[in-house]
Amino acid sequence: MEPRHTISVWVDNIPGVLSRVTGLFSGRGFNIESLCVAETMDPEVSRITLVTTGDEQIIEQVIKQLRKLINVIKVVDLTTVEHVEREMALVKVKAEDRSRAEVLRIADIFRCRVVDVSPNSYTLEITGNHEKIKAVLDLLKVHGIHEVVRTGTLAIQRSKKD
Repeated sequence: MEPRHTISVWVDNIPGVLSRVTGLFSGRGFNIESLCVAETMDPEVSRITLVTTGDEQIIEQVIKQLRKLINVIKVVDLTTVEHVEREMALVKVKAEDRSRAEVLRIADIFRCRVVDVSPNSYTLEITGNHEKIKAVLDLLKVHGIHEVVRTGTLAIQRSKKD
């Protein structure tokens, strides 16, 4: 399995830029596993955080191509620096009488929040890195997952500890 890379791309906040960035990936047959885009503190700049897989040579080529795109300001492969990653998932899981306590125990262990309750299900909010979300989903599968909605990965470089 090829390693995951989290890439941060600062771009001009204008129409068509996201399309050009994603087109670069699709045009070369690369998959984007996760994609988040939002305005930064500067309303004229957006930050795209994307996750893709590939060996070092492929990722290096992708980054070089991204830097050549019009309206791209800066590109950083966060995988190569100290950084913090988070994503969020909303998971609707079956919670019948015999499994309710176990679902709540899993939620408590992983610091999930119960955001909705019905007679037959709980909806949990899970926040953490990719591995944590996968671990919770794996444990909840045995109880029956009705639906999963996930954000993409958000990432930020750690501050220097001088």
